[in-house]
Amino acid sequence: MWQLTSAVRFYPWGSRTVIPELLGQPTPADRPHAELWMGAHPDEPSVLADGRPLDAAIAVDPERLLGPAVVGRFGNRLPFLMKVLAADTPLSLQAHPTMEQAQAGFLAEERAGVPRDDPARTFKDPWHKPELLLALTTFEALCGFRPVEESLHCLAKLQLPELKPTIAALARGGLQAAIPQLLAMSGKRRTHLVDVVAHKAASFVAAHDPEFINTYRWAATLAETYPGDPGVVISLMCNHLKLAPGEAVFLPAGNLHAYLSGAGVEVMASSDNVLRGGLTTKHVDLAALIEVLDFSDGRVPVIHPVLGPGGLRYPVPVEDFDLTRAQLDEQAGPFTTRGPQVVLCAEGRAVLTGADGELVLERGQSAFVPAGVPVTARGPAVLYRATTNLR
Repeated sequence: MWQLTSAVRFYPWGSRTVIPELLGQPTPADRPHAELWMGAHPDEPSVLADGRPLDAAIAVDPERLLGPAVVGRFGNRLPFLMKVLAADTPLSLQAHPTMEQAQAGFLAEERAGVPRDDPARTFKDPWHKPELLLALTTFEALCGFRPVEESLHCLAKLQLPELKPTIAALARGGLQAAIPQLLAMSGKRRTHLVDVVAHKAASFVAAHDPEFINTYRWAATLAETYPGDPGVVISLMCNHLKLAPGEAVFLPAGNLHAYLSGAGVEVMASSDNVLRGGLTTKHVDLAALIEVLDFSDGRVPVIHPVLGPGGLRYPVPVEDFDLTRAQLDEQAGPFTTRGPQVVLCAEGRAVLTGADGELVLERGQSAFVPAGVPVTARGPAVLYRATTNLR
């Protein structure tokens, strides 16, 4: 078992309080703390107590640290990454590729000689990036496309002639017709459309019209941060999700989403492939985004935990990762898994005990436990455990 030293990523949308408080640092911080990365992603690997990056330690002895089953399925790499994410302002509207799309896109850019650190590069690695977000606070997000009939009503309610082409495209050809049309719209026309949509949406909010009020409120808010961005109009056709603490959502490949506000524990396949579609100043690869988007519509289910070994488990349909929330009391209980573990102490003080002794985790500290290593855990504490989902 090793305690981890993990890096914070600083993005403008982050919070100056959530992650600093978790880490026991002064608040408000001098800059926004957006993400705390715990794992072996090569861009920001956690560091072991002896100074070795976790990815380097795994490369030296993958069978012992990951276990034969994980190495056989995923190779000599930790297939998941755990984060604490804290958003004070919205993230970009984005989607992630399937494994096949990621491999093809990565190979094409490698052959074309596009540097991996080029801001215009689309595929950073050959891996997919499904993810699970578990809310620590009230968490709001746009997630997938709402039923087309609802979207038509939401757009038509604004009674804007500028929206008639979008409504016609949606009614005639569905989301596959309407979304690319908005993304490809020319600058001045797009800016005008976003302005009038935001203004009209704000008027419904001001009038306290309850129908679509959260959708309209966020459209108006997003337009203030990203004026002229087509994501503002696209947001009207997305499900608006509001998670209570302890609820979670799973985001498969192709799901168009944007985290709007709140803090959560995020576990994902270890990849950095993000295809942005709006609400951003970063590179947008329109063709690649359209290629990976899942245009199916409907509600996105909220995931509630089930009782599993060690605590409350959040079931997901992928093998790359698994997440459990463990409420520990003062009595030690088994905390062993077949796969490797990354463990975060979110509350209290946890003691992990194995053959090599005890490891104490205070609030905000994390640890790596190799596959199959017998370990017990006691508190009082709340732990979040990420491992693989191989059966």
